[in-house]
Amino acid sequence: MQKNEKNSTSSGPLISFKYMAISILLSLLSMGVVIYLTYTPGILEHLKPKRLPGLVLAIFVTLLKVYFSAAKIRFLADKMISKMASIRLALTWDFASAITPSTIGGAPVAMYAMTREGIKFGKSSAIVLYGVMLDQFWYALAVPILLITGIWFQVIPTEIGLVGNVTMMFIYAGLLTYGALLAYGLLINPASLKHILKIVFSWPFLRKYADKVNKEAEHLEEYSIRLREKPFSFVFKAFALSTLSWLCRIAIPVIVILSLLPGDEILLVLRSLAMNLAFLVIPTPGGSGGVEGLFAVFLGPLIERTAFIGLAVFVWRIITYYISIGLGIFAMFWYVNETVSDKLEEINE
Repeated sequence: MQKNEKNSTSSGPLISFKYMAISILLSLLSMGVVIYLTYTPGILEHLKPKRLPGLVLAIFVTLLKVYFSAAKIRFLADKMISKMASIRLALTWDFASAITPSTIGGAPVAMYAMTREGIKFGKSSAIVLYGVMLDQFWYALAVPILLITGIWFQVIPTEIGLVGNVTMMFIYAGLLTYGALLAYGLLINPASLKHILKIVFSWPFLRKYADKVNKEAEHLEEYSIRLREKPFSFVFKAFALSTLSWLCRIAIPVIVILSLLPGDEILLVLRSLAMNLAFLVIPTPGGSGGVEGLFAVFLGPLIERTAFIGLAVFVWRIITYYISIGLGIFAMFWYVNETVSDKLEEINE
């Protein structure tokens, strides 16, 4: 494992156990409601054993998503960290995203974890922002795909009605606007990001952190400029890694459903894409309580046996949510142990 000098910045409690408990509770409750509303006695008898190996494929694709996310992080960090470190970062980011409000995401924890891997805070901030921008590029590509294919396919379920359709249009517009602003800040005018940070940390209750943040803002601007000067091939490869990670995310619910019974593959993929964009605005920790409902609304009508909807939601959340939490806890333990070791070394010195 390669490391630069340690960043001793204390970030306070990184993970809120309250959020974790709320996230898991909401997930269990919402899954329970979906299963209760769709369950039919004897439904398991209709499972086809020849389809079930598809669930192994779904788990493999979940791990593949982590691999592509890790590869993107390492690539953006100019390979200053090892492959194992990048995997730890990807798992930590997923874990934090699973237990924090969707409007916050796992970025703050990811930035802290990067400093534990020896990346300066300013550079880690730029890496995270650049990674988010690549996601926004993917959204900018996904939105026209959904709009165009919507001419021939019922991409947005009729069940969500006029309000749901209008909401999806606002989501599309919001994603495109945010992506444009982020691209401007990172690729055209990096100084604007530094200026925004200075304004935010000039507020009275944040002023005590101003000097340190302003210093790190210089690193953020410096690395942003370096990223802007990268050749097109760099941007293309980073975008490709980001896209592959998102394609895995979209494929998982499709694979889960097709592992239980046949379905319209093309419409499943399109609905999964639209559903994943809708996930982004759910404010609960990890989207719990909302993503299960959206799964039932977007993909449920495409499942021939209504009784399989609850089963599909349960299997999908186990694979994408609970496995992420389990793996993320192991990754976080590494950073916690590293922090404790550093503190002990300081005391001994």
